[in-house]
Amino acid sequence: LATLGHVELATAAAVVTTVLLSIKPLLHRLLKGMERKELHATLKMLLISVVVLPLLPDQGYGPWEVLNPYRIWWMVVLISAISYVGYFAMKTVGRNKGLMATGLFAGLASSTAVTVTMSRLARKGTASNRVLAAGVIVANATMFPRILVVTGIVQASLMYQLLWPLLVMSVVCYGIAWLMWWRGSSDDGGETELSNPFEIRPALLFAALLAGLMLLSRLLSDKFGDAGVYALAATSGIADVDAITLSLSNMTDDGLALETAALGILIAALVNSLVKPALAFGIGGRAFGLQVGTAIALVVLSGLATWGIVH
Repeated sequence: LATLGHVELATAAAVVTTVLLSIKPLLHRLLKGMERKELHATLKMLLISVVVLPLLPDQGYGPWEVLNPYRIWWMVVLISAISYVGYFAMKTVGRNKGLMATGLFAGLASSTAVTVTMSRLARKGTASNRVLAAGVIVANATMFPRILVVTGIVQASLMYQLLWPLLVMSVVCYGIAWLMWWRGSSDDGGETELSNPFEIRPALLFAALLAGLMLLSRLLSDKFGDAGVYALAATSGIADVDAITLSLSNMTDDGLALETAALGILIAALVNSLVKPALAFGIGGRAFGLQVGTAIALVVLSGLATWGIVH
């Protein structure tokens, strides 16, 4: 590289190589401590980010040139990385060191999955309903800062539109979770099984969902204006918040108003939050559902009130 005139790149490569050689013992210990599925997950993460991503064209295709392969796959890498980091954070803390910690770290990957798990434990009577409800609420709370991080990376101006509503909901959510945890039992209620930290199939399904939402968002926006965007956001929020967040964030570069995109993302977050009490009630029973539902209702009301004040 140096002889070809790429002096800066050659220098950077030399420094990185030297650092890797200097920490070989640490790298070996980390590898020995990893399970086979974790090593495979790490290699898959490197495959989709370091190998596949740079090869994709960074330009629009299809109707309205909405489908950008590079940007779609970059979003897949981002969401996969959040789940990957959440898995290892949860493993580091330990499955038996509290349902609150489990809810907090597992919520990075999927707050809906945490709700289902905690609801099943509540149905079995494994732990105090208050403790389990606190796990659900704290998992739901992680969704709000996660949205801020994702929008901040993709479209910083959009993050500022959402800052106060999501910040207030985060504070209310974490506060209620801490109060319920403090009043409940300290028993961790058994172990929560750790899933595979990364799988290719869900990542590909997410890419397809994101592409479909981008096309549908543009179609509804053209045909029905802001109302179409809000309807899509509410529908998408039932199952997932990340896809619609990324879709609307990207659409701001193509003319969608920041306030419209922000309100759409907020609607998706609120709908997704309201799904948690429904799951808790259906799986965990009436008492558990009421505890989760009361807390989530306060969170949703605080978000709507803050949006009304700010906008």
